[in-house]
Amino acid sequence: MFEIYKLVFFALWVILTTIFAQAVVLIVAHRMQKNYKVGVIDASLGQQSFLFRSYRAFWNSVENVVLIFPLVIVGILIDYDSNRLGIITWVYAVSRIGHMLVYYFIATDRNPSLRSVFWLFGFFAMAYLIGDLGLFIMRSI
Repeated sequence: MFEIYKLVFFALWVILTTIFAQAVVLIVAHRMQKNYKVGVIDASLGQQSFLFRSYRAFWNSVENVVLIFPLVIVGILIDYDSNRLGIITWVYAVSRIGHMLVYYFIATDRNPSLRSVFWLFGFFAMAYLIGDLGLFIMRSI
């Protein structure tokens, strides 16, 4: 049964690996601070600080994975179309990588910014999955 979901599982692995990589980048950026204190990030930092951006990118990913991951698992468990789920999960995974890279390399207070575009792709992938998965479940009741 799970054989048809290999690309979905790989996308989930990419999503989790991206978050792990963000954690490593955040730890290194935090430890490189002149006045490093365990667990303390200067509240006065802004977009010009890589530490601030790496912190925000990591936590944004953690906040968002809480929604997408269980939706994908439910889709797998109820035998949702594997091709559709694969496309949605990969759109989400790639959008999160794009969001991370833009957050790391473009310091801006402008909103919306280029990172907002990547965030929106991930958001719409999640919103589509919520709606379509709900319809799929309702049709099977």
